[in-house]
Amino acid sequence: MIRLHCTKKLFAKLPVNAEGRLPNTLARPVAANDPGESVLSGWHANLITWQRRNCVLFVHSATRFPVLLTCLTKPDFAELDYHFQDGLMNTLLKAGANQAQLEAAANALAPLHCDTQCDRSVQGTLNQMKQDLDHLLWYDQIAITDLAPYRASAWLAGRPCMAKGVKDCIWPQQAMLALLDSATRSPHLSVADA
Repeated sequence: MIRLHCTKKLFAKLPVNAEGRLPNTLARPVAANDPGESVLSGWHANLITWQRRNCVLFVHSATRFPVLLTCLTKPDFAELDYHFQDGLMNTLLKAGANQAQLEAAANALAPLHCDTQCDRSVQGTLNQMKQDLDHLLWYDQIAITDLAPYRASAWLAGRPCMAKGVKDCIWPQQAMLALLDSATRSPHLSVADA
């Protein structure tokens, strides 16, 4: 499973069941032998409205790697698993991931388990990335419908981020690719080992 910590605003839009799972009709099916938390687990997400369009910005807690989904409609929230998986894989492709890293990411994909627990440090990163995108949309006068979300996510991943308890800045693209490299070397790596 991939644990997703949602803001209350986003969680209210998601049709989750009592376990925090989405309907999951288009996404990868749940494995029969669920190994527990994936190496990719630990994301935070926020619902953002740009130009009257619903968008969701995801940030990986450990690496600060972003995934942006734009122009979502009500049915898209029910299929957030699928859209997240598609966004992650395409953002990794735009960020320069090699074939082994893409395969490691594909093997680590699992259904989202949503809750409302949030880390203030990751929330700060989410807010900073939102402000960067606000500026991009305003300065370049881009319509949100014309923004390429995978390229915008890769652009955000190439910018340094600060995190509480970390002395140096985190480069999200490098950190995520290093995480996927470690998953390639040890395919049964758990979140605690990463």
